[in-house]
Amino acid sequence: MNRFFALWKREVASYFVSPVAYILATMFLVVMGVGFWFIANVRLMSGATFYELLRALFGGIGWVAVLMVIPVLSMRSFAEEKRSGTLEMLLTAPVRGGAVVLSKFLGIFVVYVMMWLPTLLYFPMLQHISGGSVEIDVGALAAAYLGVFLLGGFFLSIGLLCSALTENLIIASISSFAVITLIFLAGFLPEVSPVPALRRFTEPLSPILHMLEFGRGVIDTRAVVLYVSSTLLMLTVTTRLLESRRWRA
Repeated sequence: MNRFFALWKREVASYFVSPVAYILATMFLVVMGVGFWFIANVRLMSGATFYELLRALFGGIGWVAVLMVIPVLSMRSFAEEKRSGTLEMLLTAPVRGGAVVLSKFLGIFVVYVMMWLPTLLYFPMLQHISGGSVEIDVGALAAAYLGVFLLGGFFLSIGLLCSALTENLIIASISSFAVITLIFLAGFLPEVSPVPALRRFTEPLSPILHMLEFGRGVIDTRAVVLYVSSTLLMLTVTTRLLESRRWRA
């Protein structure tokens, strides 16, 4: 357990000794801040409710921020270790492959969560902008953030797997962005597919619909199970890939 925490602290610290995390967090907060300001001003003028604002923020501009941040955040996890030659040292250390993968995942997940935490300040600002006319529903807000963290965890696990497949940071970033974007675009199938059977099949799997539901304050246990199990699957595949490299090392 001590070795796991040492690996986890090493992973978290590695993001804050370089300017990458700070630049990424700044870009993320600028995009989210400008998006929130635009949504709040336009929607409030039309008399939108808090739930409509929440869905517009998390189901709209939030996607732009997630697709921008996650490939860059996850690309260096294993690719950087391979490029610098430290992965071989990590593989020969007395620690399980699963602990290595989990420590890296939780490390980038913590950084991801920390990027989102300042956005909580938007909602007191929203009340101030609206003159108190918009009532904040804490339950709906918690559900929206739960959705962001579940979906982010799944996408980060995909990024981790892509990083484990290459030592090139650019390839890791582009490949994870491509996979995540395909999943995002597939989320529109329940709305645009001309085949009824395909619409019925893809509706329970659509991340677009899931985020809209979370934005309404609805927590669907099927979506929770889907993202948790999918994240565990990606981490398991990454662990197996790492362990196969250990045997070759």
